[in-house]
Amino acid sequence: MNPVRYEFGAGASRITLAAPGRGNSLDPETAEELQGAVRRARHDDARVVVLRSEGRAFSVGGDVGSFAAADDRERLVDDLAETLHRTISDLHRMDAVVLSVVQGVAAGAGVALAAAADVVLAGESARFTLAYTKLGLSPDGGSSLLTASLGLHRALHLALLNPVLSAEQAQAAGLVAEVHPDADLEAAADRVLAQLLAGSRTAQVAAKRLLREVAVPWAEGALRRETLSIRACADGADGREGVDAFVAKRPPTFPSAAR
Repeated sequence: MNPVRYEFGAGASRITLAAPGRGNSLDPETAEELQGAVRRARHDDARVVVLRSEGRAFSVGGDVGSFAAADDRERLVDDLAETLHRTISDLHRMDAVVLSVVQGVAAGAGVALAAAADVVLAGESARFTLAYTKLGLSPDGGSSLLTASLGLHRALHLALLNPVLSAEQAQAAGLVAEVHPDADLEAAADRVLAQLLAGSRTAQVAAKRLLREVAVPWAEGALRRETLSIRACADGADGREGVDAFVAKRPPTFPSAAR
């Protein structure tokens, strides 16, 4: 079954992560399908792109099991990060307004994917956590760009201590635009979508370009640095221990912690 579903109609592209049985985790196949869906949206000249998911989680982030099973973890993580970063860059640079609709857990790259949108809606069940350093890895997927929307020290708090933010806390931090009861989330997304489609496309495109260029003119360089960083971490002793411990469901014992 395809892990990503794409639909287009009435000016809007709907991209759905459709692997709820594994928490809509991002493995190489899913990342490539997601990239293809975003490029289809650009080809279809969508005015709005809606990112959503099936099941109880928006996305638990990278498929850690696939990391552990890979013969060459460094290469797998590098390829996955590069594919994801091209997708994030496309979302940022496309003319379409991007709307993400988050329910349940968004972890790791799932947070970064949700935050790649221009407008983030969340259900009351939504929970956000980066969790990279728990695995001995550094953040990727555009997580470093959170410094622009959250501020440096709040972003560092998320990256270093891995708190789990509720939907309301994420809204207060500036990550989420609106919070709705889970039962009302789809209706709220439809309302925002209709409002965007009824607005001036020319003004929306100009506003998106202006605000993104002012806020994160360094975005492309940051994404490249993220790839290099997580690649090195994945092949390091701490990264290997973190991934192995996660798969084994045991606390990690990081070699560097004893120094």
